[in-house]
Amino acid sequence: MSSITYLEAAVVGLVQGISELFPVSSLGHNVLLPALVGGSWAQDLNVAKPESPYLAFIVGLHVATALALLIYFWRDWVRIIGGFFTSIRYRRVETRDQKLAWMIILATIPVGLVGLVAEHPFRTIFGKPIAAGIFLIVNGVILYCAEKFRPRTSVEADQVVAREWEEALAHDGAHSATGAPGGAQHASGHQVVRQQEIALAIQADERLSKVGYVQAVVIGSAQILALLAGISRSGVTMSAGMFRGLSREDAARFSFLLATPVILAAGVLKIPDLTGSLGNGIHGQILLGSALAFVGAYVSVRFLMKYFQTRTLTPFAIYCFVVGLGSVIYLGLIK
Repeated sequence: MSSITYLEAAVVGLVQGISELFPVSSLGHNVLLPALVGGSWAQDLNVAKPESPYLAFIVGLHVATALALLIYFWRDWVRIIGGFFTSIRYRRVETRDQKLAWMIILATIPVGLVGLVAEHPFRTIFGKPIAAGIFLIVNGVILYCAEKFRPRTSVEADQVVAREWEEALAHDGAHSATGAPGGAQHASGHQVVRQQEIALAIQADERLSKVGYVQAVVIGSAQILALLAGISRSGVTMSAGMFRGLSREDAARFSFLLATPVILAAGVLKIPDLTGSLGNGIHGQILLGSALAFVGAYVSVRFLMKYFQTRTLTPFAIYCFVVGLGSVIYLGLIK
């Protein structure tokens, strides 16, 4: 009998895909959910259990999450990867894409090194439900402070991004008003909107490329905290980006770009476990969970990139604090 059922795989896959990109900690949710449900879920889905396939399963789902990010940002990654190879070929870093490529590489090194060395002790020591609840509360406090105490430069950056969006919408509206009638007008309008989105994405990357290597490493290093179940990778990197003067939208964009290689690498490293003894009997569950994680992640990133154009981290801060506190009370005092 398999240790992970199809229902468990479906729920975990969907939760993974959504909570990996929302600033609410996917690992924290995947530790808390089985404990809160109890019964066979608590036995099957124990991340700290020795030789449990559950950790390999949820980390393996990272491949699906990373693929969703790669597809959403594919134009950006084509430019960034091209920038990396041209910087190697010509031995200089001058253009926007070249700078952004090396910023992402340098910002990924700290979490990569710490993850390789400390992932196991972090999981065994802190991968307990009560600890996850406590760190989820801490995550809520981090998100709240990111909004409450962010510098003026971040607020001003929001205003710059908002003006660019208003100009793009005004340009789109003017084009639609003079477009061809009927279906041709609709098709033309849709094409213009897509072109404006691409142009705004390039403008965002232009702003990000000016952040600098040191600042990028500082923001990227915040991902180390996400090794703790309950601390969100996207949440802490967005918070760090905002504290360093980025707008919410640019902070979210940089967070997702930074997360893509880390999430993909973590998932790829677990594939041998899933194809080996730990994956025996759950290959169908892995496929189901991966499919739902992909869908959840793709829908989430589309939603969040629009959400952070005008809205704040505060609702997520409240959610993390309430769910974390409720979980600690329930698991520690009631259950």
